[in-house]
Amino acid sequence: SATMASLSTSDLVLVTLGLAIAAIWFLRDQLPFLKSSSSSKPIPNGKSPNGGAKGATGGANPRDFIAKMLDTKKRIVIFYGSQTGTAEEYAIRLAKEAKSRFGLSSLVCDPEEYDFENLDKIPEDCVAFFVMATYGEGEPTDNAVTLMENLEDESFEFSGGEHKLPNLRYVVFGLGNRTYEHYNLIARRVDASLEKMGATRIGKRGEGDDDKSMEEDYLEWKDGMWEEFASVMNVEEGAGSDTADFVVTELEKEFPTEKIYLGELSARALTRTKGIHDAKNPYPAPIKEARELFATGGDRNCIHVEFDIEGSGLTYQHGDHCGVWPTNPDIEVDRLLCVLGLGAPERRTAVINIESLDPTLAKVPFPIPTTYETIFRHYIDISATAGRQALSALAKHAPTPEAAERLTQLATDKALYASVIADGSLKLGEVLQLVSSAKVPDFHVKPTPETITPWKIPFDLIVSLIPRLQPRYYSISSSPKLHPGSIHITVVVLKYQAEKSHHPEKDPKWVFGVGTNYILNLKMAHHGETSVLMSEEGIEDVDLSVPPRYAIEGPRSAYYHEKVYKVPIHVRRSTFRLPTNPKTPVIMIGPGTGVAPFRGFVQERVALAKRAIDKNGPDALKDWGNIWLFYGCRSSTQDFLYAEEWPYYADQLNGKLIIHTAFSRETPRKPDGSKVYVQDLIWQQRGPLTKAILEQKAYIYICGDAKSMAHDVEDQLMQMLGVGKGGTAEVEGAAELKLLKERSRLLLDVWS
Repeated sequence: SATMASLSTSDLVLVTLGLAIAAIWFLRDQLPFLKSSSSSKPIPNGKSPNGGAKGATGGANPRDFIAKMLDTKKRIVIFYGSQTGTAEEYAIRLAKEAKSRFGLSSLVCDPEEYDFENLDKIPEDCVAFFVMATYGEGEPTDNAVTLMENLEDESFEFSGGEHKLPNLRYVVFGLGNRTYEHYNLIARRVDASLEKMGATRIGKRGEGDDDKSMEEDYLEWKDGMWEEFASVMNVEEGAGSDTADFVVTELEKEFPTEKIYLGELSARALTRTKGIHDAKNPYPAPIKEARELFATGGDRNCIHVEFDIEGSGLTYQHGDHCGVWPTNPDIEVDRLLCVLGLGAPERRTAVINIESLDPTLAKVPFPIPTTYETIFRHYIDISATAGRQALSALAKHAPTPEAAERLTQLATDKALYASVIADGSLKLGEVLQLVSSAKVPDFHVKPTPETITPWKIPFDLIVSLIPRLQPRYYSISSSPKLHPGSIHITVVVLKYQAEKSHHPEKDPKWVFGVGTNYILNLKMAHHGETSVLMSEEGIEDVDLSVPPRYAIEGPRSAYYHEKVYKVPIHVRRSTFRLPTNPKTPVIMIGPGTGVAPFRGFVQERVALAKRAIDKNGPDALKDWGNIWLFYGCRSSTQDFLYAEEWPYYADQLNGKLIIHTAFSRETPRKPDGSKVYVQDLIWQQRGPLTKAILEQKAYIYICGDAKSMAHDVEDQLMQMLGVGKGGTAEVEGAAELKLLKERSRLLLDVWS
């Protein structure tokens, strides 16, 4: 009572209020006005009080895909294992087709964002799709590592307490490349694991081959799969409809300019705020150096580029990859804008917003708000060969019945498509221009609204059909121990003539790689070169083999400052690494630009050698293992990459660097008249190499062309190791090669 007497009136109020709140908390389940919303009136239109989709932002576990499926009434869940975005693109295509064919909605999931303990709880009237790319040497993509572990680890228990999935129905489509040894291995492993656990596959396992035509493999597989899907799932085709994925809205002209994305790749880039630089927020790296590596006067280009990363926070290791974010060339941007009736200046720069009608099915693939021109220049891949399925979707929007008929023929006749579009390497804009023109167009002439017939294609369909423009990856050709403030890349410029001409009176058109010709533009601008690029005016007698122009200054000239050009880049980690012990011998095989990572490897050893000699004297490298480099190119005087550097590195390594070269247009030919390549050099050195591999536990690295070189080198290694083991290439040699791969002593960084 003495204490109560000392309290003021305000104190009494506070104490009383506190006691009341506590009483209400403890009695909350008995008080009707505080009971859960399940007993109250339903919220109209399935909306939660905060305006979002019901259950989408509630207290449920965000990693529980089953809860999301039930909450949003999805009967299909699609998981994708994707490294570059292609598998995700196919996952979305499957989801859209399930909706248009059967009216079934799908939940498209990045497996990295979900847990799989409740995979055994998928309802029996639902199905799981797995769209899985194989990465590297038969490895899962980064976002599918945990999924694969859960599926293959027999000690992993699902919610029922067992490693079994007897009630699961599933579909598998794999993405791979037949030139690689482990073709579509991840999709096959997923299929085998699910089958072993008692799950039931719907349709055949699909396998796409990127070496030939992923698109055609997908189209051939999907119809049979959907037919069996309809039967197993007891659904009828025709229940769906062609509903839009997005709503596109043009904004008022007074919309604040500073809020419009004009090519910026992240919100931080738009607002110019600091943050971590990665694939979601690339760093605009200044170009320190960009020079031609091939001899002048030739018809090929190879560019050495050095990016300044001082103060960026970017770090890298030898063997990593540098992702370069290119833009599309001016001529293709202009062409598609004109084809869609957006070529006039006021239409090109119109500001638009895009809203997804079902974010679980299709997310807006690029930053918004933005402009039509920006989307075509920076955000979507308009430079790829047009796909048949996309053409089919566009035919009904043709400007004339004749154009519709021609486009439908190209979309439905596989042989005609291959002859005209695939062999002609025609992009979407070129195809639409071709089928709607009265006479065969010259694609090298600058497109204008006056020379191109416009199509009335809803822009939401363009956003749905054309995938996001992806970064191009290049092996880093430097070591951070010698170049801590810069990243070097070595890039051969891709330029070739199409197999067939679309024009009866002209040669096949030239095809230019998007990323490499973007870099060539930058190299020329860096040196102020005045060499003619593809004519802006479309002059008839222009050399058609010259590369197209790019808007290399970037959005709001952000990539050009004080006469220095910048390039948006990020670093992708790799397992392509040297052994930590320098006493371990190293064998590197890298013809052409396959030598790029090995320049970084050698620089790494040079830096380590300098430290060792400074600390322990001139004999510090005595016990080091040899470093063999097998390099091949056409000519010692035309395309021998970094020829002036190798003698210096060899001197710094006290003779431990041993280089063997094959110049296919110089080296004396073999007795049968065939050219000498790197695999032939390996056989010539089989004695010391076999000893290094079998006795000294040497590491072997192969970088370059996967289609022929890598296979030929592996065949030579099997032959060599088979002899070394006293057996044959097919038995002992193959077994030894398999063991080297399993123990990560044979590593490949190859491409097709």
